[in-house]
Amino acid sequence: MFFKPYQVLNLIITLLSLLVCMWLSLVRIPGLELFGITPNWVLIWLVSWSIKRSLLEAVVGGLCCGLMLDGLTVAEPSHIFPFMIVGVLTVFIYKRIIKKIQEDFISVALIVFGMAILVELIRSLQLINFKLSDFNHFWQHQQRAALSTAILSSLWAPVIYLPLNRWWAFIKPSNQLKS
Repeated sequence: MFFKPYQVLNLIITLLSLLVCMWLSLVRIPGLELFGITPNWVLIWLVSWSIKRSLLEAVVGGLCCGLMLDGLTVAEPSHIFPFMIVGVLTVFIYKRIIKKIQEDFISVALIVFGMAILVELIRSLQLINFKLSDFNHFWQHQQRAALSTAILSSLWAPVIYLPLNRWWAFIKPSNQLKS
């Protein structure tokens, strides 16, 4: 069972795009911040990946993204659970609702907006378990952070989604050829 050259190229481009999104999550680029908050690039990549994939592929994508982010940042609270939820919900939302609309990048921006708020909510609930001294201040900060992340991520979603979607659409007929 050998890989064909187009499969290797697809794997390289997919992994490179994920690594670029990981790198963008770690650096602060001037002009991309809103109140000190940056877009959730890995979330954008995960939504782009999950949108036209099977449920299992979306869950594995969420697991891998969560594990990679936990390896690069503080592992508590974990990124794994929120990202796996995002993968599952993205598949369900796209296949049941958005697929009928046929507006790709707008629907992706809306999904990213909702998923960014969901990820921040889940991570906030995980952080609440750490016995916070000033809950009200924390909750106000998390609301601002969630909204800022959601706005920025949804605005930047087409930048990641459109090239990757075009690439995956281009490579898909090649995967179905039997040699």
